[in-house]
Amino acid sequence: MPTQEINELCDQIREASFSLHKHLRHGHVEKVYENGLKHRLDLRGIQAAQQHPLPVYDEDGFLIGDFYADLYVQNEIIVELKACKTTTDEHVAQLLGYLRSSNTKVGLLINFGSPKIQIKRYLLDQIDE
Repeated sequence: MPTQEINELCDQIREASFSLHKHLRHGHVEKVYENGLKHRLDLRGIQAAQQHPLPVYDEDGFLIGDFYADLYVQNEIIVELKACKTTTDEHVAQLLGYLRSSNTKVGLLINFGSPKIQIKRYLLDQIDE
């Protein structure tokens, strides 16, 4: 998918997230926000799979397991959702691990658990190894 389309898709996910947070505010469990964001993306005609399995391979190509993306949007963007006071380095590391393992280029870390929604975008090709 071209960069412009990825950027537009990220903007749509952000807009849907902001509107969901405006409606629900903070205080719900993560699954409520996952279901709500999936629903709002569906209404926009954006394909998103919940708890989508993505394989993790060892360096020799051996399948060592799967992780489950909260939302995998149009087979291009991993969305990791949180419902906590603030995101931590561990949350960032989790998303970066998902991006590396699945060779996905773009990820969004969205925290619905604070009074002000937190959304951060990560790009795999800009991560120093």
